[in-house]
Amino acid sequence: MFFKKLRLDIAAAKKNDPAAKSKFLIWLTYGGVRALSRHRRANFFYRHNFKYIAFLISKRTKFLTGIEIHPAAKIAPGVFIDHGSGVVIGETAVVGTGTILYQGCTLGGTGKETGKRHPTVGEYCVISAGAKVLGNIKVGDHAKVGAGAVVLKDVPPYATVVGVPARVVRIQGEDLGDLKQEKEDPYLKEICFLREKVFELEERIKNLTENGDE
Repeated sequence: MFFKKLRLDIAAAKKNDPAAKSKFLIWLTYGGVRALSRHRRANFFYRHNFKYIAFLISKRTKFLTGIEIHPAAKIAPGVFIDHGSGVVIGETAVVGTGTILYQGCTLGGTGKETGKRHPTVGEYCVISAGAKVLGNIKVGDHAKVGAGAVVLKDVPPYATVVGVPARVVRIQGEDLGDLKQEKEDPYLKEICFLREKVFELEERIKNLTENGDE
């Protein structure tokens, strides 16, 4: 079973990384594959109540690869962690098969909640570099999370989300007209409005001062 999952992880890396030259090289050098392999061992010990050993493996994995995965996290075979530095996967996180996790992304919590407090990521999703998916939320199958996005709500299947906080900009390849990225930034609009008001008030104060001097 362990070697079957390892083969699926290696196959996922070969499929999703055009720089991958061979499966042997992937097994030998890819930190993401190594981290997943070690996590499966840590998860085995964690489930059999050898938690001290599980955490030792987990911390050693973080030292070796820069990837931190809680031993209790549930990760399906066939997941690909690309580059991987800075990836954090929390205790109650679930990651479906075929999903790609890029460097710096986080599947984390939002505080000190108990129980299920980390995301459930479906199958064949993409969590881009630096994205933060936080809380007990669901990311639907085939969804894509843009780089640097902060996701705090459920993401529908086949949707693309971007921004802080993340918002849906596309579903099944169809742009949502009222949420296009090129649309005017409401915060920038408000700042410009406030700036104009400041200029107007300064002009009025100036006129009042001049009239008072007269």
